[in-house]
Amino acid sequence: MIRVPLRPLARVIAARNQGIDPDIAEAERRAAALRARRAEERRRAEGRLWLLSVLFLMCFLAVGGRMTMLAATDPEEPVAEFAGDPMRAHRADIVDRNGELLATNIVTSALYVETRQMVDMPGVARGLAEIFPDLDEKTLLTRFEGRGNFHWVRSQISPEQQQAVHDLGQPGVYFGPRETRIYPQGQRLGHILGGARFEREGARAAEVAGVAGIEFTYDDRLGDPAQVNTPLRLSIDLRVQNAMRDVLEHQMDRFDAVGAAGILMRADNGEIVSMVSLPDFDPNDRPAPRGPEDELLFSRASQGVYELGSTFKAFTTALALERGEVTPHTIIDTRGPLAWGRFRIRDFRNYGPELSVTDVMVKSSNIGTARMALETGIGPQQDFLRDLGFFDPSPVELPEARSARPLLPPRWSELSTMTVSYGHGLAATPLHLATAYATIANGGLRVEPTLMADAPLPTEEDRVLSAATSATMNGILRAVVADGTASFADIEGYEVGGKTGTADKPIAGGYAEDRVIATFAAIFPASDPEYVLVVTLDEPVDRSGPVVRRTAGWTAAPTAGQTIRRIAPILGLRPVPEAPAASDEPLTLAGSRP
Repeated sequence: MIRVPLRPLARVIAARNQGIDPDIAEAERRAAALRARRAEERRRAEGRLWLLSVLFLMCFLAVGGRMTMLAATDPEEPVAEFAGDPMRAHRADIVDRNGELLATNIVTSALYVETRQMVDMPGVARGLAEIFPDLDEKTLLTRFEGRGNFHWVRSQISPEQQQAVHDLGQPGVYFGPRETRIYPQGQRLGHILGGARFEREGARAAEVAGVAGIEFTYDDRLGDPAQVNTPLRLSIDLRVQNAMRDVLEHQMDRFDAVGAAGILMRADNGEIVSMVSLPDFDPNDRPAPRGPEDELLFSRASQGVYELGSTFKAFTTALALERGEVTPHTIIDTRGPLAWGRFRIRDFRNYGPELSVTDVMVKSSNIGTARMALETGIGPQQDFLRDLGFFDPSPVELPEARSARPLLPPRWSELSTMTVSYGHGLAATPLHLATAYATIANGGLRVEPTLMADAPLPTEEDRVLSAATSATMNGILRAVVADGTASFADIEGYEVGGKTGTADKPIAGGYAEDRVIATFAAIFPASDPEYVLVVTLDEPVDRSGPVVRRTAGWTAAPTAGQTIRRIAPILGLRPVPEAPAASDEPLTLAGSRP
């Protein structure tokens, strides 16, 4: 039985008193209650719809705003492959002192395969071997069928090769994005830049690391994400580098030399404006160490340790002047040969029984220089050469140069003092020589060689010579070029000064009689030196005349002269007429030693 709820008696009585049928009144009440409930439900539903609409609008605006920000931002590749071990996929550019590009990156691809995705392994191996002739089809197939799913094929491919691989249409063959280091100037800066390679590789990125030269020394700086958009600026002037290399290459051929080196340095702060070593290499295709072309990696400018011959006479003379033992006009006994035990020191030719200090330099007298060194003594000579940097490797920013330690006499006797005075018995790099000549020429303040632009100037704490001695030496070096052994380096209007040096090449058991290292160290303009130039030729031979000549005056000096003629206008130096020489001062006679 269905029980029907009773209607309230009060409502029934009230309806009857009003003359209304209680059933009709109850039906109207229920209908009104139903309408009210439906209205409340509609209101609640509309509220929920409005809330959802607002939430949807907010999400749409957030997504739209983010898309707008991304569209307005330059696209960037991720710099890390793994969150815990960042992979530096980008590397800063390297530019010369004028902003010319020396090293940069280009986007390329690596090639790898995932064998689980392949449907035709033999076809993939065959196709890749056709595209890359250095790959063997059977070797590739053996690798693909071996253990593992992931296999590298090439760490770097060209766009043409990438298109050819793409045209194979084979599943399981993939390209990994890369930034590859390139050197637009090729081999012209190989020994300075060094080179780079892929250090770590992932499927989506690879880290480039320097292996030598500036790339190695400044590896952290170049790979620093905070500085990746700031180029590393060198002191090198690309225009001068190209001009010097062209001259050296031509002169190597002319004199049948096996090698050459050239360094141009600012005298005031040691900045290296140009440094060339021939033969050289292209860092885009760096030779492998201990490979068939390994010798190309050797820099004669910063690594080659040689006896530099009579260029050292400038240091002997400068020290004697600084100590007040001589003046430019002091007379030196040059009678020879100079005997020391069983050893004999001779001059290249007979210059007479006596010469002034200036003429000892002009005519390049070994005997006169040795007598000045004996007067100076062993200790002061060692201290002076140490101050000039000849006792330690060059501090230039090249890791290879740090191992080029000068070769000093094992027992520094008085005989060593005499031979070292004219460049025999002590070996150093041309970079050591350029640095020492800059110190002599710039007023006597020691400089350190650097490949970085905007190097600081030395201070009084770096003083090695007095300014007066420096000025006197510059005048003597000018006389060597104007009147002495380096006349072929005399370029009109540029007031070139310098000193030649010809050293016999050491061989097993002694020295070669027909092979030399010819060097010329120049300063210009001599009245106020701005630059130092050192040129070295390895085994040059001049056959232009009836007599075969190998000395630096006939080989290195004219090479330096041609170099200065080419680079001086680039450096902004204008030829200036030279003032006539002043009259000679009274001579001061000095006693000679036997």
